Amino acid sequence: MNERILPSPVQQIIFVSRETSNCPLIAEMIRLGHTLKNLGIQDSDIGIMSLDYGKRLLINGKNVDIKKLTQQDVVEIVDYDLLKNVIMVIGTKDPCLQMPVHWIIQKARHDINVLLQINSKTLAEKFKGHLPTTEKETTVGSFEQAKEALTTLRSGKTIVIRDEALLYAGINIGEIENSLRTTLEGKQ
Repeated sequence: MNERILPSPVQQIIFVSRETSNCPLIAEMIRLGHTLKNLGIQDSDIGIMSLDYGKRLLINGKNVDIKKLTQQDVVEIVDYDLLKNVIMVIGTKDPCLQMPVHWIIQKARHDINVLLQINSKTLAEKFKGHLPTTEKETTVGSFEQAKEALTTLRSGKTIVIRDEALLYAGINIGEIENSLRTTLEGKQ
């Protein structure tokens, strides 16, 4: 039987508040973002960082360089309706396109509170074969991409999203920093 693929509905963003989030965990996100430059992440490499915060999710806004992250660059996702593709946000920016994937992973896995995604074809190619890698090619920010990532995360907390990115998952920022140092400084 052929599976029918329906186009995903247009993403709708509802701003609950246009104020900057005051969550104290944002300071840790900023610190981690700034350490990426010291670990050799190139200016051309784009990062997405998210942190589970109770029933909410902190994530960097769209088109934000996480190596220069500020408090105003982080948005707080109050809720996300996957079926209707509706995002409720507190913050001054739109959330990044990968927000649905980060939301799904963090709500599905209770042992993952922090995700760091480094979009770099160079790094993805370098670690392909050394780290667990997603099998199928998927659309950025799609439910299929989240499913592929969740399946691959069974093999380890640092994975390669096929031809696209490295994804680090951890219970806290310290675990992410250790994983970054292990992979990027060659202590694998």
